[in-house]
Amino acid sequence: VQLQAFGGGLVQAGGFLRLSCAASGRSFSSYALGWFRQSPGKDREFVAAINWSSGSTAYARFVKGRFTISRDNAKNSVHLQMNSLKPDDTAVYYCAVSKMRVTALLWDDTQDLAFRLTDFGSWGQGTQVTVSS
Repeated sequence: VQLQAFGGGLVQAGGFLRLSCAASGRSFSSYALGWFRQSPGKDREFVAAINWSSGSTAYARFVKGRFTISRDNAKNSVHLQMNSLKPDDTAVYYCAVSKMRVTALLWDDTQDLAFRLTDFGSWGQGTQVTVSS
């Protein structure tokens, strides 16, 4: 499995960016694709996830209403539309695929134990997002 994230850049606060993740190597049916991010000195954290088959989505509370995850089954890609960006969104953004089928995941973005780093793998090379104030 190979995942490659791209689309990052420098943007002013209040602006927008669209990240993409190209996925290859296997079928992702019944699995989830997720976006995570890591800021300097901080742990990598969950941002958003999508059920590849159903299209169901989940978001971290700090991006709800601002970010939208989507997938293009035909192109085997996942996108993250990021609007109303804040300086706190500055980070390296990574995409990853769930290690288990979606049915084995805790699909509840209100739960702290959901979408753990250890539930995902095949981490792609990240893309840097920098939001200036």
